[in-house]
Amino acid sequence: MSSIETEFLGLKMKNPTILASGVQGVTKGNLEEVCKRGAGAVITKSLTLEVRKGHETPIMVQTDSGFLNAVGYANPGIDSGLEEFSGWKRKEHLIISITAKNVDEYSILADKIAAKLKEGKLKCGAIEAVLSCPHTPEYGLMAGQQTPEIAEKVARALKAKLPIPLIMKISPGIPGEVEVAKAIERGGANAIDIGNTIGPGMKIDIERKAKVLGFGMGGLSGPAMKPIAIRCVYDVYKSVKIPIIGCGGITYGTDAIEYMMAGASTIAIGTAAYYRGTDVFSKITKEMEKWLTEHNYPYVKDIIGAAHKN
Repeated sequence: MSSIETEFLGLKMKNPTILASGVQGVTKGNLEEVCKRGAGAVITKSLTLEVRKGHETPIMVQTDSGFLNAVGYANPGIDSGLEEFSGWKRKEHLIISITAKNVDEYSILADKIAAKLKEGKLKCGAIEAVLSCPHTPEYGLMAGQQTPEIAEKVARALKAKLPIPLIMKISPGIPGEVEVAKAIERGGANAIDIGNTIGPGMKIDIERKAKVLGFGMGGLSGPAMKPIAIRCVYDVYKSVKIPIIGCGGITYGTDAIEYMMAGASTIAIGTAAYYRGTDVFSKITKEMEKWLTEHNYPYVKDIIGAAHKN
């Protein structure tokens, strides 16, 4: 049987699957359960400087092409969040996700995380900074954060204060992602996560003649965005040297292999947990192992970027 073990940012992982941010990442207990069900690493729900209630319900709706969500970064704030995720003891790596309104807020978040790490109260393998939410005013795309200029400034500000690897998360749905990726690399980030939901999109209840989501519009996740995200991973892989997390519509092992052949070193899974259950990580890993063995690849790392060789 082929080996599915991998290494990402110097972190040894039992397999290349990662729980995407915002999916069951509300409590430490949730994340521990996902690890038990096969995830190689987990990313927390995104934390902001202050407590956020988020958007009005409903915050998620299924469509013919995937899910629309408009959570609005509901979270307990960085201080309570770091307290909740402290004391991590599992061998699978914990990645803390953060987002902010501007560079100054990102710097404050970094200070708080660095202090907890120095005190030994927080054990995490990396930090993920999100620039790409398409449906929250003052954050991400609605704040114009996914530009080369801002992305580089955020990366530099965080790297100046964080003693652990930095991942920057961008959306595959915005033109110019290659230049943004280059800027992120120049700013010192250690990896890129491609990507967030795309959109925003909308669903209308024709009986009520009204928008379904509480915020009206939301980001689209699921299989419909996979071809766009894979193309983005492919183009970014050619342009930067730092590793990539591929994310978007990964439901089966073959989806994960496709992303890795495009250039992803690891893959993040979110919506598939709704389609295939929370043990989707184990299912995808087994499907990948079977495919790799049948195609005579001894290690999963052997397929990274394979599509660029033909």
